[in-house]
Amino acid sequence: MRKFMRRSFIFLGAFILLFGCIIHNNVMAYSPVDLYDQVWRLINIKFVDQTNNSQDWSKWRHKYDDKIMTNEDAYVAINTMVASLNDPYTKFLDPKEFAEETSSIKGSLKGIGIQIAVKEGKLTVIAPIEDTPAEKAGLKADDEILEIDGKSTKGITVDQAADLIRGKEGTSVKLLIKRKDVEPKLYTITRAEIEVKSISQKVPDNIKIPEDISYIRLSSFISRNAAAEFKSILEQGSNKKGFIIDLRANPGGLLSNAIYISDMFLDGGTIVSTVDRDGYKETQRATRGCVTQKPVVVLINGGSASASEIFSGAMKDNGRAVIIGEKSFGKGLVQEINKLPYESGINITIQKYLTPNGTDINKKGITPDIEVKLTEENVKNKDDVQLKKAIEVLQKITNGQSIANY
Repeated sequence: MRKFMRRSFIFLGAFILLFGCIIHNNVMAYSPVDLYDQVWRLINIKFVDQTNNSQDWSKWRHKYDDKIMTNEDAYVAINTMVASLNDPYTKFLDPKEFAEETSSIKGSLKGIGIQIAVKEGKLTVIAPIEDTPAEKAGLKADDEILEIDGKSTKGITVDQAADLIRGKEGTSVKLLIKRKDVEPKLYTITRAEIEVKSISQKVPDNIKIPEDISYIRLSSFISRNAAAEFKSILEQGSNKKGFIIDLRANPGGLLSNAIYISDMFLDGGTIVSTVDRDGYKETQRATRGCVTQKPVVVLINGGSASASEIFSGAMKDNGRAVIIGEKSFGKGLVQEINKLPYESGINITIQKYLTPNGTDINKKGITPDIEVKLTEENVKNKDDVQLKKAIEVLQKITNGQSIANY
């Protein structure tokens, strides 16, 4: 694990503003053409698909040499080149976007508080961040964004959508949202400065958690303090009979957090394996000894992605937890953040990851042990049937009852 962690920060997620992977600094004089060429070279040696989407990558190297005069020219050329990879997670970040990504890693960002991705050609909400304007307005995982301020999102990229959704604090953005089996609805949402909160023990409305159960809501793995905060809660709950860990709508974050938090529950065993472009497989194993051996139930849904899937996959495959809810998002790729000249950056997909059983969950997701769907009617009535099921199952486990038939 030490060898793995020496590779600096690795992140998982890469949705609206969030997450990349390994941060490299490049400090020397560069022309706009040099900037373009550096991006070409980084992708050439690092992109997980050695065929670069079945194309002759060399054709791009000098394609725009006589057309790039300014940084803005370079940005356009780079984005055109990167788009040819057909990978939504490999993307160039201009200085503004790179600064926003850095802010999100530090724990704050500005906007409405959603993660988005293009899923099956549709601009989709991966998850609203907890206690943000987007969540308060009622946006949900898997909502399709049809329009942004009246502009159609057909054919739009994640970056283009993010630029339209972002704006000054206090201003508003109008999103036309299509939800499954529901007529499109227009949402007007006021932008704000978003504090990214990772961990909470606040229980959803209308739910009573038994005193002998500890409920932990982990909304992201992005905060550098998340693992330490999580361990503190586990230690404080040492007198509890079991833990419910709620990863619903958790889009991911620091890979190190996913590994450290998994390690708190596992007494040895595999946590995750990564495979690079050359087929080299590196396996991260849990250390001997754990923070708690108490029973665990993990809640996931379609907004649980990336680092959330690493944690839930490790817990499931090691038989350490019962997974309840709905199939997760399915992002089994790792990106690296490379810091470029002029305060720009490039996120490059460099690896795919496998669960301990060797399962590649990219575009497939983690399947829960117990599937419980949360319907629109449930949401309207504030009836969290998934959490209720988690409580029921955990109580059976702690009371020594069989859950074979669920």
